[in-house]
Amino acid sequence: METGTLICFIISAVFIQTNHAADFHGHSVTFLSLQRKLDGTIPLSLLSRENGRSSCSSQVLYSCDGGKCGNFTRGMAAETTNDSTGGKRWCQTEQESSTELTAGAKVVSLSASGCCWLSDADSVQNWNATAQLNLGKRSDTYAINHCPITATVASQRVPQNCFTKVRLLAHDPDGDEVKCRFAVNATANIVLDENKCTLSSNGTLSVGVHVFELMLEDFPLRNINLTYPDGTEVLLNAADPNLDPLCSVKLLFSLEVLAPLPSCELGHVQPMFLSKTPSQNALLYASVGKTINIYAEAQAQHNHIRDFQISGPRNMTKVFKDNLHGKAEVSLSWTPKHEDVYRHVPVCFTAETDETQSEMRCVVIVVTKSTLTQGKANVLCKSNMMTVMLDKASMPGIDVNYLMLLDKSCSLTSNSTHIMGTITFSACGTKIEDKGDFIVFSNEIDSFELPSEVITRRKKVKIDFSCQFPKFLSISTYFNLHQDDYIFTESTFGSFGYTFGIYKDGNFTKKIEANEYPVEVKLFDMIYMSIQAKSDMQEVTMFVESCKATPDDNPDNSLNYDIIKDGCRVDETLAVKTSTDTTYNFEIQAFRFTGSNDQVYITCSVILCEKGNEYSRCSQGCVENTITARRRRRRGVSKETMDHRITQGPLLFVGETIPLDNDNYSEDDQTLITTPAPVENEMERKRLRAMAPVTTLPVLVTWTESEELDDDSEDHHRGIRDHLSSNLIAVTFAIAFFVAIIIMVILVCYFTKKRRQEDRKMLLGSN
Repeated sequence: METGTLICFIISAVFIQTNHAADFHGHSVTFLSLQRKLDGTIPLSLLSRENGRSSCSSQVLYSCDGGKCGNFTRGMAAETTNDSTGGKRWCQTEQESSTELTAGAKVVSLSASGCCWLSDADSVQNWNATAQLNLGKRSDTYAINHCPITATVASQRVPQNCFTKVRLLAHDPDGDEVKCRFAVNATANIVLDENKCTLSSNGTLSVGVHVFELMLEDFPLRNINLTYPDGTEVLLNAADPNLDPLCSVKLLFSLEVLAPLPSCELGHVQPMFLSKTPSQNALLYASVGKTINIYAEAQAQHNHIRDFQISGPRNMTKVFKDNLHGKAEVSLSWTPKHEDVYRHVPVCFTAETDETQSEMRCVVIVVTKSTLTQGKANVLCKSNMMTVMLDKASMPGIDVNYLMLLDKSCSLTSNSTHIMGTITFSACGTKIEDKGDFIVFSNEIDSFELPSEVITRRKKVKIDFSCQFPKFLSISTYFNLHQDDYIFTESTFGSFGYTFGIYKDGNFTKKIEANEYPVEVKLFDMIYMSIQAKSDMQEVTMFVESCKATPDDNPDNSLNYDIIKDGCRVDETLAVKTSTDTTYNFEIQAFRFTGSNDQVYITCSVILCEKGNEYSRCSQGCVENTITARRRRRRGVSKETMDHRITQGPLLFVGETIPLDNDNYSEDDQTLITTPAPVENEMERKRLRAMAPVTTLPVLVTWTESEELDDDSEDHHRGIRDHLSSNLIAVTFAIAFFVAIIIMVILVCYFTKKRRQEDRKMLLGSN
């Protein structure tokens, strides 16, 4: 989609009101990347998305407060989506606007206002849009701050009795903390989680349209300096509770509360996203000129999904497919252009039926350059090295003998058509630059002259080349049913990756393939998992700092279970198997979450460290107070990566039906309740007591991290499974045998006593 957003002076309030009369659904704005020119001025480009109902041809008109802007140039508003059913229930347009900020500007403030919101239950008519950005250069990214990225679909709808939570997109390209707050008072019975940017209810909402004006603000997580062209510098203390935000953008959106549904079960009447769909706030990566595909799938078993509502870039295409059993899917395709490089593009979507819609999911597409071409110099970027190739035909007279890299000791080679060089990121003078979400490795090819030369007929050559990587990159362009491979990039370690897999046995040789997911397990099964680090650097070691289980692929779900925490084992069934510096093999025993959850995901936080470094987190092992541990580690000495999260799943629990005695059989409801056989181990007894009653429906499983268990413990778990698989016939024979022995003992005692009495009488008679 063409980048940009809304900007222009407000010509008049009346003009704005005419454009948006009774059809305004909401609005979001995105600042594109800003760079100060040599004369101090800053080209400013904005991209806006406007939501409407019957018509989306209008766009918000911003004015620049304080006279820091010139005249705005506005692009044409292009419609990106509409209601394909013809009901005109939603539409959205996108528009790019640009101007230039004056040389002395330190802050830019934009504002717009107008009328009218779509008729709503709160009788609100006028709306107000604002945006403000600090223009100082950050000391951590060496660039002007990036504002939070957000967007919504044009029309959000939820049944009155099914409203639980609305999760809004709040992504910051610089990795800052984003907080949300109401810019104006919201409708009654709505609660905002400012840290997670989610809306929930503490009461019943009235049927009708409710409108919201929400401010998103970003704050640095660590102390930084802001530098301005006049030489002034400002320190921002991240611990200051009164710190002003670096950027503030307002999100305006509406939420229509519908009539109640007979059932709020997800996937029944209300559509539910399936595991093929990307997670909320997922980062997806695309390269210039290469098409990225995003797939989403939803199901409503007792309803018909007619369409998917999309909020995305203007040149994104959508293909809808209606499948069997109430399922439907959508394929979104987008090809970034050169001007999209470094953009963070929001994409939101919902599955639509006539009566309701699914939750809103939002992802962010990060646009990068996978390879960089300068003239006829082609660069191939690999995990920890880059290869540059110069086309001789494009540069007549070039001589490989008079070319050098930044480090003159590194040489280039050639063949009949090309001049080539392969350079690792830590050699040949390669420069490393941290640009926020990206790491750039750069070098250059220069020509040189011999000191003894008086004249030369060789052309001067100066060719810059580089590779850039996002600090995090998932190998897949979308989250499939199963994911286990991740790539990360950091300046000290270059690019490195992790593989997170599940295996069929404790030998860790037979990996469960993607088409075998979800992995079905039973209670007390042992689950064999392995995390492996991949790096071109030889002297590294891996540390698993934490692992936790959640019922979905959101690792921040409030319902979670710690397996490993702060490097310490939490689950008592976890056992670490034979591992290496870059491999972590472990097994855990399956158990279930309470409630109706039917799947489980495992998310682990891993760190890569320089091998043998006593100050690194890897060397510390289990530390109960990680904050104190960080303070004790010497900065700059503990050579290690950030902690990165990797996720595996889903895993599905399959229950077993076991015959029971009459106490567990109800004549009223004729329901057979399953219960495990008696277990001698006290730990298992407590766990089963906490889980009862267990139904025959699927239940959720989780795992915990590894603890060293000996062979006796393994035999114990095997014995438990044997007990559970026993049947009542064997028990009956055992009881009968025991009773027979008792009767026999009683008879023997009786006849022995009787014989003694008879012998005594005989002795008395003989006397």
